[in-house]
Amino acid sequence: MQQHTPKHRVRSVSRRTRLFTGGAVLAVVVAGGAGTVAANAAGSSSGNASSAARSSSGDPARGNLTQSTHLTVDAATKAAQAALDAAEKENQRISVAVVDRNGNTLVTLRGDGAGPQSYESAERKAFTAVSWNAPTSELVKRLEQTPNLKDIPGTLFLGGGAPVAVKGVPVAGIGVAGAPSGDLDEKFAKAGVAALGR
Repeated sequence: MQQHTPKHRVRSVSRRTRLFTGGAVLAVVVAGGAGTVAANAAGSSSGNASSAARSSSGDPARGNLTQSTHLTVDAATKAAQAALDAAEKENQRISVAVVDRNGNTLVTLRGDGAGPQSYESAERKAFTAVSWNAPTSELVKRLEQTPNLKDIPGTLFLGGGAPVAVKGVPVAGIGVAGAPSGDLDEKFAKAGVAALGR
């Protein structure tokens, strides 16, 4: 007497078998490929040094890269603290921001009692100063000839921003906001710049 296995059971076993077999074949192929890559890497390791030496003269990056100078976080913190200290000596409540050459904020300090608007204003003044490599009080004068400058995102054309330059090239900007006048804000920002020279 013959026993028959139900059809759906045969298919199920058959699928599992195919999946298992396919997985095993795939594992062997991957392992073989990895072994080949490892063998190639080991075989060519001695040649890598000489090929690197040969390709250094033909480096495609040569002539396509520039270098720029940026303040360290420690230097940015020193400048920000100096600006804040200068303001506190005159009983002024300010916020100060230091941005790098690309306008990215490195450090912000908000003095005790500084107004809520001063934080963002300080960042925007710093960004404006480094963007044009000029104190923001001077840039205010440019608005008379070019009033649409104020429409550039992230800028604020009010006194209180000072650039930090190395050999005439801007590397950072310091912005101060919160004092009763832009002249005072800028005085404190310049105190931060001066601290970097000490």
